[in-house]
Amino acid sequence: MPNMSLIYGHRGVPVKFPENSLAGFAYAISHHIDGLEFDVHLTKDQVPVIMHDEWLDRTTNGQGAIANLTFKQLRRYALANGEPVPSLQEFLNLVSGEPVHLNLEFKTDRHYYVGIERIVLRMIQQTDLVYPVVFSSFNLKSLQRAYAIDARQKYAFLTSARLGNPDEFAIHEHLEGVHLEHYQPVQHVAERVWTVDEPAVMQQLFAASVNAVITNNFELAQQVRAAM
Repeated sequence: MPNMSLIYGHRGVPVKFPENSLAGFAYAISHHIDGLEFDVHLTKDQVPVIMHDEWLDRTTNGQGAIANLTFKQLRRYALANGEPVPSLQEFLNLVSGEPVHLNLEFKTDRHYYVGIERIVLRMIQQTDLVYPVVFSSFNLKSLQRAYAIDARQKYAFLTSARLGNPDEFAIHEHLEGVHLEHYQPVQHVAERVWTVDEPAVMQQLFAASVNAVITNNFELAQQVRAAM
């Protein structure tokens, strides 16, 4: 299949492990996933941590907003498998040197964490990674701030809306790609589509040779791609 689409695990492997858990990420790497998508926030004392929601309530045994807790306070709480909420540093230690693509989402669309772009970019620059990280966000200003800090990195805009002209928009905003909830024909920048769990939709996207499919079930996606 020409230009084979990559498969990214959406928050790891949520069909088997708690989302955004180190156990899920490690499982995915050991089972030859192409890429991992994950979400980053800052604690009150500016430690980058990995979780989707701004609040602990849904995915841990704790309560409260990440922004209101220090890293030490946050570590008192656990995911469903007993793991503490992982720090970005722990995640980077896990993936360093591994042949896995990374999509780091700045979770700044509901709560903006001052300085998150600079802190995270510095950590990435200091890590031995096989592939360049794709930084994404629903908050275009976060991507603009990150680009101003380091224009060499890859940035992608996340949206559930249909873009009028994805290529023109991406080029104007210095973006390497667009991360779309619904497929649109895109010619000149990378297109990654989320969150794709239906085999028929996976087949359509693989046939269209999108850059990547982001899924909760990467092993199913691997089977679908292998059968084409």
